[in-house]
Amino acid sequence: LSDSPESATALGDHRYDDRLADLSAEARARRQAHDRTMLARARAIPARTLAGQDRLSLELFTWEKALEVEGQRDPTWRLALDQMNGPQVFLGQLAAVTRFANATDYAAYLARLRAIPRYLAQVTALLEEGIRTGWTQPATPLRTVPDQLAAYVVTDAAASPLYEPFTRFPAAIPEAERARLRDEGARIILGEVAPAFAQFRSFVVERYLPAGRPADGIGSLPGGDTAYAHLIRRYTTLPLSATELHETGLREVARIRAEMDSVMRATGFTGTFPEFLRFLRTDPRFYHTSAAALVTGYRDIAKRADGALPSLFAELPRLPYGVRPIPDYEAPAQTTGYYLPGAPDGSRPGWFMVNTYKLDARPTYEMEALSLHESVPGHHLQIARAQELRGLPPFRRNAGYTAFVEGWALYAESLGGAMGFYTDPYSRFGQLMYEMWRACRLVIDTGIHAQGWARERAIRYLAENSGKTEQDVAVEVDRYIVWPGQALAYKTGELRIRALRTEAEARLGTRFDLRRFHNVVLDDGPLPLAILERNVRAWIAREAAAPR
Repeated sequence: LSDSPESATALGDHRYDDRLADLSAEARARRQAHDRTMLARARAIPARTLAGQDRLSLELFTWEKALEVEGQRDPTWRLALDQMNGPQVFLGQLAAVTRFANATDYAAYLARLRAIPRYLAQVTALLEEGIRTGWTQPATPLRTVPDQLAAYVVTDAAASPLYEPFTRFPAAIPEAERARLRDEGARIILGEVAPAFAQFRSFVVERYLPAGRPADGIGSLPGGDTAYAHLIRRYTTLPLSATELHETGLREVARIRAEMDSVMRATGFTGTFPEFLRFLRTDPRFYHTSAAALVTGYRDIAKRADGALPSLFAELPRLPYGVRPIPDYEAPAQTTGYYLPGAPDGSRPGWFMVNTYKLDARPTYEMEALSLHESVPGHHLQIARAQELRGLPPFRRNAGYTAFVEGWALYAESLGGAMGFYTDPYSRFGQLMYEMWRACRLVIDTGIHAQGWARERAIRYLAENSGKTEQDVAVEVDRYIVWPGQALAYKTGELRIRALRTEAEARLGTRFDLRRFHNVVLDDGPLPLAILERNVRAWIAREAAAPR
């Protein structure tokens, strides 16, 4: 955490709130050497001397470090900027999750603000390294980045996303101290941060975007095929090939499409599938007319979901969550919604962040599925519950195996029927759209990065199959381009969890208890899928052998 102070802040450890990570080549070499040392030390521990969770912890720690060391050969750190990740996104999010309880917290934040120019200079150096070696992002997905950066180039400090903490103070800070902190914050933002962002924006516009790689896939980069194979392993946690994943996606697309056709007919619509999609995208009945109404709609769904959980889960997290709109500067290039985890110590709730940009791109029929994915029983339930597993070491409680985390959230969408959702055929179609969307990801991600698909082909494929709005389709494809491999995790994880549930139901028959199944999936925190399979199958064997 001392080497990743932003992560420390997000996890509620405030010892390093006065700094930002060191992105220099020297710091990177030090981190990589540390990973190699820790891997060697872990491998030197004889697993036979450990039992229970300690043995599993060693297995997981060794697995993670081996993956980190393997990835050191791929210079993905040079891809340090895109429309979803970079200082223009994470600094605002970091301010939103920082603790501001006393004057000491504000002093740390002021120091962190002063560190921003150095941080931006280091990001610039990484991007310059990428230009020299051919490791750049394509320009088109990054087209909104200049506007995102412009949000920090202000002449009025109060207009900066970084000034927000100075608009609210705890009661313990007297007014005179508040005025001093406001003045100091404004001085740093206007005198140091805004000029640094202006310089960085000029670099991005004049130097980086013109140097963008001509092809969309990472496979076009030097050593890109090897890097993509590693990213597949990292995100799916399985030794799968791009070809296997592509073929799985095609099968899933065909299966889900048949279900979508059936639900379309159930609505009474008599036209073709493309005509039905046009109807969904253009009929005003499916769209809110104000941002406030959209956010309220999500909050209503979340409250209904909360009440349905006890029938499916024996244990629920204590940490609450809320629903908030995505900030305006971030929204145009951001997805429909995402989850911001709360603090493990309970000092900050989880947040389901919803996109209110372009209301005509936010249909009501997808709101139930998205809510179940991002809040409960999806991300909030799984992540907050893992954070509260006090018997496990912190690296396991806060693990982020994407195939498990996103696979669980996609599986959670399928629980909506048992929770009283999807009673309207349009909402049921929306749930199938979301499942289709993730199946398309398998086809498109591998298509772009392993088969040389162009952006336009990927957009056409997603639009024709998913029913997503034009805004969402473009944002999603741009996400897959700059984040190779990540999109493969959702369907991969969900298919494994569903297969394990089907196996348990078949083996246990009337003895199958869904609440106990959910417990065994979640009780050890996030896991690589092969280890999850081993654990669930051991549980099935124990349940089958237990006295009747």
